[in-house]
Amino acid sequence: MNTHHKIHRWVRLILSSVLLIAVTACAAGAEPASTDELVTANGFVCPEPSPRVGFESKEINIFTWTEYIPADIFDCFGLVYGVTVNVDYFSSNEELYSKVSLGEGANPYDIIHPSDYMISVFIREELLQELDPSKIPNLANLDPGLVAAYGDTTSYVVPYQMGTQAIIYNSKTVEPPPTSWADLWNPEYKGRIVSVDDSRVVIGAALLALGYDVNDTDPDHLEETKQKLLELMPNIRVFDSDSPKTPLVAGDVDLGIVWNGEAFLAATEAPEFKYVFPEEGSIIFYDGMAIPPTAPHPDIAYAWFNYLLQGDVNWLTLVDYPYTNPNKAALEYARANQPEIYEAYISSPITNTPADEFAKGHDVKDIGEALLLYDEIWTEIKQ
Repeated sequence: MNTHHKIHRWVRLILSSVLLIAVTACAAGAEPASTDELVTANGFVCPEPSPRVGFESKEINIFTWTEYIPADIFDCFGLVYGVTVNVDYFSSNEELYSKVSLGEGANPYDIIHPSDYMISVFIREELLQELDPSKIPNLANLDPGLVAAYGDTTSYVVPYQMGTQAIIYNSKTVEPPPTSWADLWNPEYKGRIVSVDDSRVVIGAALLALGYDVNDTDPDHLEETKQKLLELMPNIRVFDSDSPKTPLVAGDVDLGIVWNGEAFLAATEAPEFKYVFPEEGSIIFYDGMAIPPTAPHPDIAYAWFNYLLQGDVNWLTLVDYPYTNPNKAALEYARANQPEIYEAYISSPITNTPADEFAKGHDVKDIGEALLLYDEIWTEIKQ
């Protein structure tokens, strides 16, 4: 089944047992959608844009992470504005960069979703348009405390989601539980680990296990890290950035280096999975939405930003892709209208990351030309 469009089994369980959210409002005893309401194929009633943004384009081209933006949001944007929404997916920042950096005419996208260090790379290489915040009134829906992690990159990106990358393990099959990145080198874990297919995360975890900085550029330290990773490779059964929870829930692996949203979904479906913030600190990520300088339809981008930032739209991410959400309006909407979803999110340290764990975490930063050394390490260990 195509992971981009599947409905997570855990969501279906919640819907059938307690939730009966907006997509099944009629079954919950609510009035059926009126004939003038716009409804997705899943039955979700699309909120009107607030505010409605004017533009002339008839389509929008979006390049985003797999399993990241709920399908109903794409569908609703197309319905409420009467435009065609074209979406392509990538699985790593490097894949995004390789496509967007090809030059004039090669990049067809109006919206891209770079993350953490790659945001700085794009800015440095002038691959992002500077934004006009006056055209994005729904920026007011964001939590200033969380958005502070983005620093001055918000001149070029609209914050979307953020979170941690840490360790997940099956408490029924892994004993004792891991407490550090260094524990993943346990020879008993041979062939039992899934990892996100992300060079900066995996190399960063090894650097932290060795006591180095996650952004270390010392050639000697990086050579030591490469040898350390070659020792880890027998333990990693699969690299998967599309759906790393899938081999965990299927029982193919027992541990993982994963994003917190994937860990939350896995633990919801199979409670034996536990998420651990390593004692060396987790690896922090933060994602943004941006406009490339060659965007063919830049006028429609601001309408997309504003719609995705609406609380009555953005709350859907808490259901499908529950990372750490900096959109306070989405949380407020969920608390008032979808209390089960809100309580599941707010009560979990996986999604509602404790402040001390964020403070202890490590930001992955732009390391300039040293990235070539990381690329060489990544190529060699994966061979």
